[in-house]
Parts: sequence; C-alpha cells; structure tokens
Amino acid sequence: MRRTSGFFALTVGLLAAATSSSAFAAGDPVAGKASFADQCSSCHTIDPNANGFGPSLSGVVGRHAGSVANFAYSAALASSKLVWTPADIDAFLTSTTNKVPGTSMPVAIPDAALRANIIAYLETLKTLPPLKAADAAPAALKHGPTDEELANAAKDTKSWLYASKDYSGQRYVELKQITPANAAQLRPVCLYRSAAAGSTQTNLLVYEGVMYFTIDETTIAMDAATCREKWTYSWAIKDRALSKANRGVAIKEGRVVRGTPDGYLIALNMTDGSLLWSQKIADAGSSQYLSMPPLIYKDLVIYGPAGADWGAKNWIAAYKLDTGEQVWRFNEIPDANEGGANSWKDEQSREHGGGSLWTPLSFDDKAGIVYVPVGNPAPDFDKDVRGGGGDLYTDSAVALDVKTGRLLWFHQFVPDDDHDRDLSQVSPLFDATIGGKKRKLISVAGKDGLLRVLDRDTHDQLYEVEITSRTDWDKSPTVEGVHSCPGLLGGLEWNGPTYDRATNTLYVATVDWCGTFRKGAGPATFTQFSHYYNGSVTPDPREQSRGWLQALDASTGKPRWKQQWPTPLVAGITATEGGVLFTGDLNDNFLAIDEKTGKTLYSFNTGGSIGGGVISYEVGNKQYVATTSGVVSGFFGGNGPSAIVVFALP
Repeated sequence: MRRTSGFFALTVGLLAAATSSSAFAAGDPVAGKASFADQCSSCHTIDPNANGFGPSLSGVVGRHAGSVANFAYSAALASSKLVWTPADIDAFLTSTTNKVPGTSMPVAIPDAALRANIIAYLETLKTLPPLKAADAAPAALKHGPTDEELANAAKDTKSWLYASKDYSGQRYVELKQITPANAAQLRPVCLYRSAAAGSTQTNLLVYEGVMYFTIDETTIAMDAATCREKWTYSWAIKDRALSKANRGVAIKEGRVVRGTPDGYLIALNMTDGSLLWSQKIADAGSSQYLSMPPLIYKDLVIYGPAGADWGAKNWIAAYKLDTGEQVWRFNEIPDANEGGANSWKDEQSREHGGGSLWTPLSFDDKAGIVYVPVGNPAPDFDKDVRGGGGDLYTDSAVALDVKTGRLLWFHQFVPDDDHDRDLSQVSPLFDATIGGKKRKLISVAGKDGLLRVLDRDTHDQLYEVEITSRTDWDKSPTVEGVHSCPGLLGGLEWNGPTYDRATNTLYVATVDWCGTFRKGAGPATFTQFSHYYNGSVTPDPREQSRGWLQALDASTGKPRWKQQWPTPLVAGITATEGGVLFTGDLNDNFLAIDEKTGKTLYSFNTGGSIGGGVISYEVGNKQYVATTSGVVSGFFGGNGPSAIVVFALP
C-alpha cells in the first residue's frame, strides 16, 4: 500500500513482528547482540518506552506485524497480515524485497550464521506488557450514512453509497461540470498505489469526502480528493481461502461491512478501520468463499457466498448490522422439503448444486423487495448429473421480501445450464414507458450474452437483446468438444449496465470471447477443495477476444450506437448529467466517452488494467472521477499493482 512512514519503518516493523521458535534459533545470542549493535541499533531501540526511526524491539517475540503501540507503520507492513517466525525473519533478512514486495528498504544479508545470531538475540528480548483497555479505547462511530441518505443516494452528487451507486443500481450521477466540450482537458490529480498486485475488481464507495475500497483481504479508506490514506485494515486469514477476489464494501451508520476470502462477514469502524465484529458465515470446507459487495438496509446486511464452481450449496441471508447475527436465510439450492427441490431430479446432486452470489444485488426500497442474481449450477459442464429438471434457483432472478427472506417470485433464464453461464446482473431498476404504459422495470443479464427487461409488477419479459456474439450457444458440451459463443467469460461479468434517466438509455459493456466446451469422459466426482466441473473449456486465443460498448433505448432495446472494443470490457460504467460516460478497458485505458455518439473524448494510460469500479462524485464543488487500475483476474489477466487514480478538470 501507499507508504506512510520513514525509510526504515518497514524493515524495523518486520523485525518487531518476529515470533519465537526455539527449534529454529540455532544462532549464538551473545554474538547476535554484537551483530545487532552493528546492523540494527541505528534504527531500533530495545527500550520498551522509546522508538527510534523504527519501533522498539523490546518484546519482539510473538508479535503480529505492525503491532507495536504508538508507532506509525508503513501501509505495506500494516497490510502484510504476517506473524513472523524466525524462518520468516531469516528469509526477510536474506532478501527483503523478495519476502515483502514493496518494502521501502532493500536489505540483503547473505551470511546465514550472522542472520541466525541476530534472530537468537531477538528471542532474548523481554516482552512488553499488553495495552490496558483504557489505552485502546475504540474510536466513536460516525453518524452515517443514514437510512435517508441511502434511500436518496441516486440524487446525491457528493457520495457513491452502494456498489452500483444506489439501491436501484443505475450508476448515474447528476453532475455536469465535465462535458463533451471539456472532457479532453481531464487530468489525473492523485494516485493511490498498493504494494500488492492482487485481483482489482473492487467497487469504490465515497461518503463525506472519504473513499472506501478493498484489495483482496485488505480494506482501505482514503481522502477522495487527494488520495491520502486515512487507514488500512488487513484481515488475518484464519482458514483456507478458495479465492481472494473481492468486489467491495457496504457502509452505514459508521460501519464498513465486507466479506473475507475465508468466509467471515466483518464490520469495521469507519473512523479508524478497527474491527467491530466478525462472524463466520461460510467455509472453504463447504466449497464457499465471500466476494460480493454487501447490501445494507436499515439494520440488515444482505449477503451470501460464492463457490458454485467448487460444488457449493449456496444461499443468501440477512445479518444484524450491530452484531452479525443471522436474521433470515433463503436457500438458492433448496433443501428436500422446500419449493424447487423437485427440479433436481437427482436428489444427491442438490448437495453440491452451486448457485453463487458474486455481483451486486438490487433493491426496491419502497416495495421492500431485494433482487438476487443466482449463478450457475454444478458441475458446470455436465447437466446429466443433475437430472434435467431445471436446477432451481440457478441462473434465476429471485425476488425476496427484504425483512423475512420469503420468496415473492422468480424467473429462471437458463434452466439446466451446462456452460457456466451465470446470471450476473439484476440491475438497473428503472421506470419507463413501454407501449404507452408507464412500467416499473428491471434489467437482467449475464454470461449468456442476453440482456432482458422485465416488468417488476407483472414479471413479464418485455424484450431481450443480444449484447455479444451468440453462436451454437445452446449446444451441450461433448467429450470431443463443441465451439460456442459466449465462452466461459463472455457476456456480462461482475459490473452491470448503466441507466441514464435523463435520456432513457441503457449503456452496456460486455465481453466477446468464445471457447470450446468439453464434457468429462467419466462420471462427475466431487472432491473437496477442487473445481467441480466434470469438463473443461478451451478459450479461443486471447488475441481474438473483444468487447462491445453499446447504447440501447431502454424502452425498446433498440441500439442507439454500438462499438466493438479491442479488449473485453469488464469495468464499471458511470453515466453523468453532463453527457459523458466514464469507464476503462484491459489496455490500461481510463476512458471518457460521449454518451450520444460513443466517441472517445479522453483516454489516459493508468499503467494497469481497469476491471473494477469507475465512479464520479463531488468534493468541494468540484467533480472528480475515480478508477481502479491493476491486475484483473487469473482469467482476464491484466497488469500493474492495485491502484486508484482520480481525475478532474484543471
């Protein structure tokens, strides 16, 4: 992460985080004391009440990284999540830059005996007494965002309060300082750069001038106009994690809520990033991990796990905002006594039936209905295992009562899916006139390459539009292989369409990437901690992958303009009252685009691929645009350390 302390802080802090292991400490502590004086004492003290350029090394044994009180650690160390063994210290002293990429002090001690002696001496230092409770009084919680602020987020120009802007997921901002006439004058005003190069798919939130986002298991708060870090919190992973990809937080009443890769739902204090509570809600042993951004309504956190591709049996639930205690739960793969169970003709297949949540929900707060995009069934490429009954509620838009979790209605779009074509989007919600009648609508789309618009009251599908190439899309995988479009990564991924309510236009960015699907030659076998596919996909060569960016009339689905892009498009899109779209691509480009024509008005190479949130907001009467930048995923690739780049007019 961004460096926040002196030149020596990272090195010092890592030493101060050392833990004991008497079996390793084969060195001579007496010789180590002399070596310490030569090698380390210019930066470190051993006085428990005094720090040098780095923290005191009194009581280093057993410490977590970055835990010495009253010392301003670098963000790289604060986010390292390490409890150091002597073996780790030895590896660090051998090459600091290899052990901790991003360290601000390169050190290399090639002499193994010298390293062992220093480590032996460190183990003799006395332990500091623990901090008293009074010394670690929790910071007061902020007052918001409040229920009223969240309900009115669509009209708020200063904030971005939900992963897709507001409960409806319209991703539209009533800001107009930046226009097609001046967008070419945009310039980067600040940069936040991480020392990590993890999956950068986070959605950015802004409240009262502070931006909140995630990079894998780390959560960061920074000034939204200057990129100055305010705090960093790194979750120490306790259990196995199937995937570290994370798509953001939710905020309410002074709390920052997110899921962790190892299955914990946690709440942090918005003021200082301190942990308020944690609840274990999912587990890798059940083929689950947590990656979606939560939705918070009143005192409820709505959340559920991913993991269909590992053979999970998934669900969505509501948890108390104050404690994390579960309030209700809806099974996306029904139990034997629940509605939809008979759609699984092979009863045993339900136990590993899939149904991931990994993208934002949408919510009609006036009606109290939360809309859930349920992902693919498992095994991914062999529907015969499941019996051919439809496999509810996979690949369905599910409408639930937000207070009770009761099923109100659902619409399944891809029954008996054997191409891993998740339904990924149930937003935006919007109102429009169709056939002379004002209707309440929902846009539903996914990896099968179709966008549908449904009436939220009657549940009728009013139209559907192909948003990427679709050829032989319904041919089931064979042992020999079947070429089909979309491929494994086609259509809409984790960011959904944008709705411009001023012009009644839907803007959609998609992936055009085909592949060859193969079914396993033998019976499907579930193995814990392994992908449950019974088959495979060979993507077309990466250089053949493309993207589409298009504008659609939201009442008819007819195109207003459509452009093929040289890379897949997976980043968020923001539409603005000023008539400019903001997004990015996998060629590292942040983009400002004319909403009326699709013409690129401004492009900036951020040094990293763009696959997360791209948002706009106002601070001090000035319009800003922020984008993620960095490696996107193992599938899509990408490059660059995780970063946030903020733009504005001069």
